[in-house]
Amino acid sequence: MDDTPKSKSSGGSLRDLVKAESMIQLALAIPLGCFVGLLLGSALDRHFHQHWIGVLGILLGAAGGFIQMFHTASRYLKRGD
Repeated sequence: MDDTPKSKSSGGSLRDLVKAESMIQLALAIPLGCFVGLLLGSALDRHFHQHWIGVLGILLGAAGGFIQMFHTASRYLKRGD
């Protein structure tokens, strides 16, 4: 009889950890996308001797971060969590 509450609480705590991981993923999606875009854009700037590709990389990284954020949020809205 004591095993049932423990299994429910451990399942609930695991679910809470998964939710927390998803919220961290949402918080980091846009900044990391911008950072990766900046790194790749800067490398391409140096390679092609241009000055505008880094800005394009930041914009594309931000767009990728928004897409990831909406994808993760819509997954939770569908489940109702």
